[in-house]
Amino acid sequence: MYLQLGQDTVIRTENILGIFDLDNTTVQKGTRDYLNSAEKKKETKYVSFDLPKSFVVTEKNGKREVYLTHLATNTLFKRK
Repeated sequence: MYLQLGQDTVIRTENILGIFDLDNTTVQKGTRDYLNSAEKKKETKYVSFDLPKSFVVTEKNGKREVYLTHLATNTLFKRK
């Protein structure tokens, strides 16, 4: 199956490692460090120009990608 993250971005659900709410998870230093590291490694993809509410971590063939989306986690879980 596929999950539509907004705009023209669609990912395979089997590649999803986690869906996270930005407001709740970025309180922890480890999450902020992970997102900063992903940005430096060019693993981050912005789905829209709006303020992101959540991020989705995927892995395919050993390559991780972090998608920042304006959609809330509840909306993403309903689409799944």
